[in-house]
Amino acid sequence: MSKHIEVLPDSKALIQRSLELVLEKLQQAIAERNTATIALSGGSTPKPLYEALAQQDLPWEKLQIFWGDERYVPHDHPDSNALMARQAWLDKVPIPAANIHPMPTDESDPNDAATRYDRELRQLLKLEQGQFPQIDVMLLGMGDDGHTASLFPRTNALQVCDRLVTVGNKDGQPRITLTIPVINESKAIIFVVAGENKQAALAQIFAPDPDTETYPSSLIHPEHGELWWLLDQAAGANLPQA
Repeated sequence: MSKHIEVLPDSKALIQRSLELVLEKLQQAIAERNTATIALSGGSTPKPLYEALAQQDLPWEKLQIFWGDERYVPHDHPDSNALMARQAWLDKVPIPAANIHPMPTDESDPNDAATRYDRELRQLLKLEQGQFPQIDVMLLGMGDDGHTASLFPRTNALQVCDRLVTVGNKDGQPRITLTIPVINESKAIIFVVAGENKQAALAQIFAPDPDTETYPSSLIHPEHGELWWLLDQAAGANLPQA
């Protein structure tokens, strides 16, 4: 694993550095294989990154867009991660509709939706049974409780290792989420974290022996790929590495 921690002066610098890194990894994948895969994160932090990506001149037809997690709401709901990404970025560029793969949220049972997305990923990425994808860019955020994607502290989703997609649980509300093995197989995992309220969780995650059940982001450590922690000064001020 190649691990990098960068503390940027402010949120503007954080987004600029995130943009540079995402573009570098996407362009590298396109140069190597003529296609690139990216899994998007939700929440408020990546929105300006998506707005910046919308201003870029990329070979959009060569990108395949996935999501790391999704709230279990319709795709036109204000809380939808897919809606946020579409409004900030995807609807503003000529990317083919067939290249955008939102997580389904229209099943009466979220488990059926997770199974559907698992199947879709396997078909699109031509995976054998038991094989995990190597997504080129895995964008992640982190909550002040240490969760990432919809992998929340002390929930069943943390134990799922035999599937690509599972159901997360946020205070009794279901979410759809990629599993930890899928995230860890990615070629470049990029955490984008902002805000003073993240300091306590980060201190635990970067501790020598973190409590992984309580701070799920500490479970993210790829065996082969790159792990990037991009933090603004407010989030990273007290880290020993800062």
